[in-house]
This record gives sequence, structure tokens and C-alpha cells, in this order.
Amino acid sequence: MQWQIGNVKITRIEELIGPLFDPVSFFPDFEPDYFEAHRDWLFPNHVDAKTGRIIASMHSWLIETSHHRILVDTCIGNDKQRMPYRDWHEMNTPWLQNLAQAGVSPDQIDFVMCTHLHVDHVGWNTQLKDGQWVPTFPNARYIFSRIEHDFWQQQRNENNSETFAAVNKQTFDDSVTPIMHLAELVEGETELIADLLNIKPAPGHTPGSIAIEVHDGGELGIFTGDICHHPIQVALPELNSAYCELPDVARTTRRNILERCCSEGALMLPAHFGPGFAGHIRESGTGFRIDF
Repeated sequence: MQWQIGNVKITRIEELIGPLFDPVSFFPDFEPDYFEAHRDWLFPNHVDAKTGRIIASMHSWLIETSHHRILVDTCIGNDKQRMPYRDWHEMNTPWLQNLAQAGVSPDQIDFVMCTHLHVDHVGWNTQLKDGQWVPTFPNARYIFSRIEHDFWQQQRNENNSETFAAVNKQTFDDSVTPIMHLAELVEGETELIADLLNIKPAPGHTPGSIAIEVHDGGELGIFTGDICHHPIQVALPELNSAYCELPDVARTTRRNILERCCSEGALMLPAHFGPGFAGHIRESGTGFRIDF
């Protein structure tokens, strides 16, 4: 699927999609009636009717301007050791072929931008060749938030055996460290491409999460990463995932982004929404709704 922001083309590069998560464990404050109250637009694309599980997509966004090719978030990746997350362990998906179908090869990517450094946003930063993790995009500048990088580097060095922490340590070793010679760490609001692409801090889900904004032809697109994992958080902006490092900050950031998308008519491009993947936000009751 493709979208336009002015003359900028945006293509979704799929890794996998399906009813991946139990909402009760994914959202600590989840109530059974949340999905039913929004059934008219959550079913069947965002909630699996048989199991009640969250339908989630793992995808990257390819941004093509007249001069640059940019990837936002790089999913889980192939061949990675991700136990006990069995569904993500030693994956073998056609993500690279999907990128090729969009008409782009890895060596043509100019920038790789990770909204944060969780396991499902950095995996294709590297690929396994001759037993070594090497950059998938050898000619790219990898752009990270300095706050984000430093936070996870500190976490990497702490003695925490909790499952998610252990997986993120492995992730840092195989998907972040091997590309740091190509990386640029940014702080605060950063204009990456003049009058076209900007980075803005969006903390909460992680301390250094960023949002990426594309402006062209009087139109605005905002790549929101995991500010919202699922459309239910559009309807209920106070609802955090179990993986938000700074819960109160996450709620504030989420509402601010949704209000901005609503007031400025921005196209919101999240990291994990199911079909149709991106949309425009409008007010609905005490929350919002997304029109795909």
C-alpha cells in the first residue's frame, strides 16, 4: 500500500501481520467492553473476532523523496535469537523481497530511522552473513535519539534477567552495536532534510522515543512509532501498553500527538496498526477515532 504527502511517496513494507497479542496482558488496564464499545470500526481489521486478540502488523515505512530513500523502523529481522518469543525467534520472512518489490535495494537506502530501539523496530538494521551481523543498509546513515541509545546501552549493562529486558539486551548486541559506526545520534528537535523531514522528541513509551514528520505540498505526515500500538488507544488515549517505560509521560505524548493530527489534518502512520495501516484522526467523545 502507498500514500502521498505532497510529492513524497510512502510505501508500507510488511514483515508479518496477524492476531498476535492478548489485550488483557498487553494493556494492563484493559476492560472487556473496550472493544465492544468501538466494534463498528475495530472489527474485523483490528480485533480478531474468534479469539479477541489484537491484530497487529509489523512493518517498515519507506519514504521516497526526489533525492532520498528513507526507512522508518526495521521490524524484527531474520535469523535473530529471540526466545522465549517463539513467533519472533529465528524468523525467515520475505521482508527484503517486499522491499525489492517496492523498487528499492538495501544499498539505495540513504537513512534508516528508528523511532525507538525495541526488539521489533531495529531487527533489519543488520543481517546474518558468514556468521556475523553486518549492516543491511551499508550506504545509509542510521539515525537514533541519543537519549534512547544511551538508555538502552545502560540497560544492556545492568544485571536484569526479566524476559523483555533479556531480549532487548540481545537486540542491542545484534541489531544496534554492529551499525554504530554508521550511526548518528540526535538530540531534541532535528531537521534532517530542510523543509521536508523533521525529528521531534516523543518520550513515554521509551525515554528517547521520537516522532518523524514529513511536510510537503502543504500536507503533513507523522510517523508515530509506538505512541499508539493499536487503534483502541486512539479511542482511549489514557490506555498504556505494558511496555511503556514512562506511563504518565506516554499518556501526555499520545494525547498531544492525536490532538495535533486532528487539528492539522495530518496523516498518522503508526508502526503496528492493522488494515488500512494509516489514517486521519478526528475527535470522538472524550477521545478520537481514526479514518483509514
